[in-house]
Amino acid sequence: MAFIEAQQVRFSYDAESVDAQEVLHGVDLSIEEGEFVALLGHNGCGKSTMAKLFNGMLVPTAGKVLVGGIDTSVEETQLDVRRQVGLVLQNPDNQLVAGVVEEDVAFGPENLGVPPEEIRRRVEAALKAVDMYEYREHAPHKLSGGQKQRVAIAGIIAMETKCIVLDEPTSQLDPAGSEEVFAAVDRMTEAGITIIMVEQKLEKLAEYCNKILLLHQGKQIVFDTPEQIFSREELQSYGVNPPAYTRICQAFGVKKENGCYPASLKDALALKDLFPGEEAFCPEKILLDNNKDMKNKNGQMEHSVTTDESMKLTISCKKNVFDIEHLEFQYLENVPVLQDINLT
Repeated sequence: MAFIEAQQVRFSYDAESVDAQEVLHGVDLSIEEGEFVALLGHNGCGKSTMAKLFNGMLVPTAGKVLVGGIDTSVEETQLDVRRQVGLVLQNPDNQLVAGVVEEDVAFGPENLGVPPEEIRRRVEAALKAVDMYEYREHAPHKLSGGQKQRVAIAGIIAMETKCIVLDEPTSQLDPAGSEEVFAAVDRMTEAGITIIMVEQKLEKLAEYCNKILLLHQGKQIVFDTPEQIFSREELQSYGVNPPAYTRICQAFGVKKENGCYPASLKDALALKDLFPGEEAFCPEKILLDNNKDMKNKNGQMEHSVTTDESMKLTISCKKNVFDIEHLEFQYLENVPVLQDINLT
């Protein structure tokens, strides 16, 4: 039996109200222990609602969510569900409750009644798992966004849950902070922890996750591997663009043996020999291709452009995308952020 199952799940906020609108319309999926599953779709499609259903923060208005065979809607066993599935919110500040990092990580196990010696062991192991042990005595509010998010993840790890649900954990982070979070999550999956993540960074999802649930207007479109989903012709109609590597492969018709376009950089590089060489883009090649169709009615060549002329034409046709001269900017008076920036 799968670790987590959703069986025809439907959900409405204010379900008993006459104006209630259903936001999820019959979701079916099975997640095995140790898998990394992403929830994907346009804003308002029901991703965050689905994430909260997995640990019993919300319960279905119809259908069932089962965690280890336990029905999340049964009030008497909801604590057992939350012991198995932890939730990390979008804003880590909403989950940090203590003035010291190690005390914050210990908060969850303390509330579960874990003995003090065991709590110390768990806190140390959790902080090391997310590479934050050296910050154990720091104040959480002085950490960067990526570090705060890793502390929040450590708090869930210390509760020894089998699954961690993350609701857009990198949405407020810079690229470095996002990389820190994904690296921490990758270590979790290597340790056998199930990961469910709501995320919009498609290149990262293609690199790390096993399966993706694609939602659109509350409906389940498909639950499949990243390469299968990102190869779908109608993907953009659901408000999702394929990752950059997939779009490049689509432009050149480069496919894997299974007929899918590569979804990650690793997969694209594995097929590098199928891409056209540099000569396909040089002026001489373009010139020869153009001259093939420049014969007149008598079969003779019309006046064609020489290579030198082609080079000059190529250069003359280029237009600058940006022209920036002597740019300066400041948020506060007399505190410059940018000074004398020039680029074309």
